[in-house]
Amino acid sequence: MADERKTLILTGASRGIGHATVTRFSREGWRIITCSRDEVPPECKRDPNWHHHFTSDLTDIESMMTFIMQAKELLGDSPLNALVNNAAVSPKTPENKRLGVLAGDISTWRQVFEINFFAPLILARGFVERLSKGGGAIVNITSIAGHHVHPFAGSAYSTSKAALSGLTREMAAEFAALNVRVNAIAPGEIETAMIGPEYQALIPQIPMHKMGEPTDVASAVYYLCSDESKYVTGTELFVTGGQHLL
Repeated sequence: MADERKTLILTGASRGIGHATVTRFSREGWRIITCSRDEVPPECKRDPNWHHHFTSDLTDIESMMTFIMQAKELLGDSPLNALVNNAAVSPKTPENKRLGVLAGDISTWRQVFEINFFAPLILARGFVERLSKGGGAIVNITSIAGHHVHPFAGSAYSTSKAALSGLTREMAAEFAALNVRVNAIAPGEIETAMIGPEYQALIPQIPMHKMGEPTDVASAVYYLCSDESKYVTGTELFVTGGQHLL
């Protein structure tokens, strides 16, 4: 890894927002290292900028630490320019209904927080030295559901994303001295595999009267990782079509 391209590490790369983000960074010529529970589609592996993919269970601390160690070995002496914490889970009931505070096992809540909150924390700590070396950026993918009660996103998901918003501010204040910027993207209703037919009822509540696309989020992530935002840290950027205003 001796060439001069910038390097991105992204979790949750196999579909949706993660996949769109990888595509955007590849188009800009970045070297890309990804991590998810699943393998990436075969066509993605043919992308010359998609340098390496690790399969890792972000609910398991040993698996995550192995990923951090292997990624550092792959980086060698090269800096890391961006870490995007995109992986997340939003469990439903067996009937595909919203999980409220009284529903679901506590073990489900723990699993949600392990992936949605603790994984970004552990990965940021694990890679901060390499990010500092590259004057890099961290982008945490939060959610509009972390800011008000959502009709379909469950309580565990929403509170984990609210916690991630708070963590973003804390890391931004602490990591600034290390020359690392930390920001968040809070998507609204984005057309991904997580979106079911019931979400169509939310479109009238969106000022722009449409759902967003994964590329809309990917563009915002790229902005926060690029030199265009070199004086931006501690910000949560809403990509919601104005839905967060209501």
